[in-house]
Amino acid sequence: MRPDTKDDVLKRLSYVDGHLAGIRRMVEQDKYCVDILKQTYAVRRAIEALEVRILDGHLRTCVVEGIRDDRGDQVIGELLDLYTLKER
Repeated sequence: MRPDTKDDVLKRLSYVDGHLAGIRRMVEQDKYCVDILKQTYAVRRAIEALEVRILDGHLRTCVVEGIRDDRGDQVIGELLDLYTLKER
């Protein structure tokens, strides 16, 4: 993972961690369910953005290197595995 990607991913993970802690507090304080759900949706969107950032970095580095190193079938197989995980 490139250093700039890693820094961004770690920043996004910190945001998600903080947001989850806030949701936990909301549940402990018996906050209104709809308000809690709004926050869980925000976390889901943040995780999706995190995944996009990781995938973008992977495509630009690991996939290119894998194809250069004649591991194209392996790289494609890994991407197909990711695709099927998303569809579940």
